[in-house]
Amino acid sequence: MSVRVGYFPNNNSLWVLRHQGILERSLPDVEWVDLRSLPQGERPDATKALPTVHGDHLFDGGYDFIGTGSTPPVTAQGKGHDIVYVAISGPRHENGRLVVHEDSPIKSLEDLKGKRVALGHGSWQTTLLLFALDRAGLTWKDIEPVDAYTDAAQLFLDREVDAWVGSYPALTRVEQEAAIRELVATDGLFSHRSLWFTRRDFAEGHREELAAIVGALQESDAWIQQNYRAAAELFAADDGGSVDAWEHALRTRPFGLQPVTDDFVAEQQRAADLFHASGLIDRKITVAEAVLPDIARLVEASQAR
Repeated sequence: MSVRVGYFPNNNSLWVLRHQGILERSLPDVEWVDLRSLPQGERPDATKALPTVHGDHLFDGGYDFIGTGSTPPVTAQGKGHDIVYVAISGPRHENGRLVVHEDSPIKSLEDLKGKRVALGHGSWQTTLLLFALDRAGLTWKDIEPVDAYTDAAQLFLDREVDAWVGSYPALTRVEQEAAIRELVATDGLFSHRSLWFTRRDFAEGHREELAAIVGALQESDAWIQQNYRAAAELFAADDGGSVDAWEHALRTRPFGLQPVTDDFVAEQQRAADLFHASGLIDRKITVAEAVLPDIARLVEASQAR
């Protein structure tokens, strides 16, 4: 059967795998689907329920397998999609953080009340910001969220927003052009993992294909760790960015797929509850329903190779 794998640069592991030809050795009939080529619709209103573009296309035949940050599977499950988590990465604390300008009057999370905060709404950045607000006893409605995934760095540099949930390599440029201050440490607030998920029918009915994808990702991730510079060149060639910035970003991220853990499920459940309380998803969900124990054994087997 033809297996459709969704990929985009934001999931570094799948992006490199797409360019390495490793998966094709075990799945000759793999079809790569650039998520950026799929209909995206309008950017979400950062004050209203989130669309579930990734989850929708997983279920409308767009692809069979995808890797993202923490938010898309929550919003997909919140829309009623029957997803299954396949694997997670280690924590990516160094990849992103909530920052303000060094001379900003915002000294604490409580000071975010009423302020404009830029983020890529619908990405992991929404989850991080929700956790930060909850720590301060604030809610989504206490701030003015500004959805600006592609131009958030410039908005921040131009001081058109008061704070920014940023990630590398975009943060590299900002650090070079402005004095900034981390408002709260990501470590201890949010694990910020990469994760991979699929449909339940694919997880249950195509176990060999799923095992091939997981095994190929493990092999590709090992290659990245041995060839950071070459991997960085793959990303820079796509977006015209700095190879040095991409290399720094890759060197500060964990690679290798791990089984879904109870701690991860608990963190996702807390995020899902905050999403629902904030009106960002329309229904309560139980994250554990998207976990199959035998999938964990599949990932463990790939680690032992």
